[in-house]
Amino acid sequence: MRTARLGRAVGQGPTAVCGAVLLLPGGEEVSARRPSAVWAAASVRAFGRAVGRSGRGEGLVTHVVHYRYRGWNGGEAHPAADATWAADEVVRRYGDVPVCLVGVGMGGRAALRAAGHEAVNSVVAVAPWLPEEDAAATPEPVRQLAGRRVLIVHGTNDERADPELSFRLAARAKKANRDVCRFEVHSDGHGLHQHRDEVLALTADFVRGALFGHSLARPLEDALAAPPPIGLRMPLAAGFGRSLRGS
Repeated sequence: MRTARLGRAVGQGPTAVCGAVLLLPGGEEVSARRPSAVWAAASVRAFGRAVGRSGRGEGLVTHVVHYRYRGWNGGEAHPAADATWAADEVVRRYGDVPVCLVGVGMGGRAALRAAGHEAVNSVVAVAPWLPEEDAAATPEPVRQLAGRRVLIVHGTNDERADPELSFRLAARAKKANRDVCRFEVHSDGHGLHQHRDEVLALTADFVRGALFGHSLARPLEDALAAPPPIGLRMPLAAGFGRSLRGS
C-alpha cells in the first residue's frame, strides 16, 4: 500500500510549533505514477521559503506533502485525500495548531477540497487547476470553505488552468463565506514567473495574518471586504513585496 508522507520541515523548525503550512505541489489529471520527491519539493520550494521567512519567530513549521500518486484520478481525488491525511498528521505531531494549505496548480484544487478539515483555518490556491464545467456534472464543492480564509491567485494568461473557472468557484464560495478573495496577475501565465516576487509576498502576508492574527496588507483587506466581483478580480500590483519591505 502506498502512503503519503510529509517532507522534512522547510528551513529550521521552531522549538515550539504554533502554526503549520502544508505545501501541496501540482500534478497531472490522470496518473498512477508516484511523484518524484525532488520534483514535488522544487515545485513549491519558493513558497516554503517565503512563508518560512514571514513566520520566523512565530512558531511556524512548513512541510511539503508528498502524494501517493501524481494524478488527481477522477473521483479518487488522491491529492485531496493526501492533504487531509497530512492535516491529521500535523495534529498528531504538533497538537491543536492552525493549519494553512498552500497549493499550486492541481495542489490548489487539493487545498480547496481539503479545507474542511477541522485543523485548517485558511487556504491559498495558486493557479488552481479545476475541471471544465459541465451542466451534467456535479459542481466543484465550496461548502467546506465556510469559516476559512481563502486566497486564490491566478494569471490572466494561464493556458493550463482556466482562470475563469477559479473566478466562478470564488464567486460561489463568496456567497457563503465573506472571507474569500481572489487576485488576478495580469498578462502572466500558469507559472506566474513574471510576478513571482509579488505572488510570494502576497501569500506570505496572507499566511501570517491567517495563522497568527497579524494585520493584513491593505490590498488583502480591501479584497476581502469588497463585494463581488471587485474582490474576486483584484489586480496584484507590481512591486507588492517591495512596498511591504519598505513600510
